[in-house]
Amino acid sequence: MNTNFFNQIAQLDFTGVLQLSISKGAEDNLIVSVLLNNEQCWDNAKSFIPPLTFNATPQEFDEGFFEQITAPIQTVSGVMVDMEKFQKQLDEAKMQSAMEKEKTEKAKKEKEAKEKKYKDAMAKADELQKDGKHREAY
Repeated sequence: MNTNFFNQIAQLDFTGVLQLSISKGAEDNLIVSVLLNNEQCWDNAKSFIPPLTFNATPQEFDEGFFEQITAPIQTVSGVMVDMEKFQKQLDEAKMQSAMEKEKTEKAKKEKEAKEKKYKDAMAKADELQKDGKHREAY
């Protein structure tokens, strides 16, 4: 018996783990469930993507199984890859935001330190001037 089942699987364009569950149904039918899982995608929304489930005779599966699963598998794979990219971009944005916040706070502290130093110097100059020490005030 020579089949091209695995060659057709290899030709599917997907990222992740393709899980096939096959069980026998009533009247010589087979029940086939196909689920794509991408561990790189951290978004919990992927768990809401249902498996593809088919109930057909072995002959019907031989004639049209791959035509039935190709487009949905590619779509689901694309969605999961996009969710993964989105999560990475979101994490990067959070990091950038934290870095920008840190830079802003540092600049603010430096400005406040300079203003305090200036005010202290002016207060000392005023005090020296009141004491009649005009040369030391400047």
